Amino acid sequence: MEGNIVWHLAAKVDQIPNDYGFRAVIGELSIAIFRIEGEYFATEDQCTHRQGSLAEGYLDGDEVECPLHQGRFHIPTGKALCRPLTVDLKTFPTKVEGDGVFVDLTGVKLA
Repeated sequence: MEGNIVWHLAAKVDQIPNDYGFRAVIGELSIAIFRIEGEYFATEDQCTHRQGSLAEGYLDGDEVECPLHQGRFHIPTGKALCRPLTVDLKTFPTKVEGDGVFVDLTGVKLA
């Protein structure tokens, strides 16, 4: 553990396809993990508009489109990019150690 950061193993590197999402569950929290051009990003999995799974969304570069209503988010920042979205996504820092992808969930209450 580094300082007060709380790292959780979310997936193995080989579970996350390039340019597609992967749904990880830690406790009761669903997280979408994306590998884009060799970098890993993590966001909350549920769309802020209609709770569609973003891990099942369509990726276009560094944006993900919700499979329910075509709203798009910028994956690295969680920024809502178009209507009907009005609320940004939470994002989480990631790191790779060995063959594991870890997500920093400091401050997140896990049931």
